[in-house]
Amino acid sequence: MRIRVTVAAVTGALALSALAVPAAQADGGVGDTTITKVVVDGDNKASVGTSAAKTIKVSVTAQDDSGIAGADGFTLSGPDYGFFTTSKPTCTAVSSTTSTCTASVLVDPKVDYLSNANAGTWYVEAWIDAEDGDFVWKEKAGSFKFQRASQLTVNASPEPVYKGKTITATGKLSRANWETLKYAGYTNQPVKLQFRKAGTSTYTTVKTVYSDQYGNLKATVTASTDGYFRYSFAGTTTTPAVNAAGDFVDVR
Repeated sequence: MRIRVTVAAVTGALALSALAVPAAQADGGVGDTTITKVVVDGDNKASVGTSAAKTIKVSVTAQDDSGIAGADGFTLSGPDYGFFTTSKPTCTAVSSTTSTCTASVLVDPKVDYLSNANAGTWYVEAWIDAEDGDFVWKEKAGSFKFQRASQLTVNASPEPVYKGKTITATGKLSRANWETLKYAGYTNQPVKLQFRKAGTSTYTTVKTVYSDQYGNLKATVTASTDGYFRYSFAGTTTTPAVNAAGDFVDVR
């Protein structure tokens, strides 16, 4: 942990009590500085694939009666010793007392040696300084999902098909394997087969199937009218939600 001159002003009793607190609860601060909001990548979810680097943006909003002076680089930490540090944040005043400090970190699966176990809930550690010398440090100021990017396909056949005949929709649910830098089937996951009638904009769930040991999907339905079929996956803590592009079927 960094040692600052401002920390020396804390009473000896407080300093001793801080040493006795477990690391997971070792938040601190001086004065009335508070963190009011933390947002990571817009929706507190960040997914990384197998090849392209991903820029993760972190925004921390804080307030103090004197205004916010700045912030140290944010630390992101997660399962399996996952750890990243952002660039120096830029703080923009929202009002005389409140600012939003924003920074980013580039995550590259080809060079950062991610393990699949790194996926899951991560936390943002933030240190914010106020104009009057106050500060706040929170080890878990906010949380987000760090996820293995997902892919989903669908193929509905035969095309065209006569009304009342059987349509078979096949597909595959896969997700990034950070250790092999390839996509692999995501097994035993519930995936919805959905249908959108031609000329409309809304998909309706027809049935739910589970991916097999290779991530493959298969479902059958009765042809009734022209439209689009797609598979839809709701996502998990470690893997983001994804929809396959709709596949049109001409029903005669």
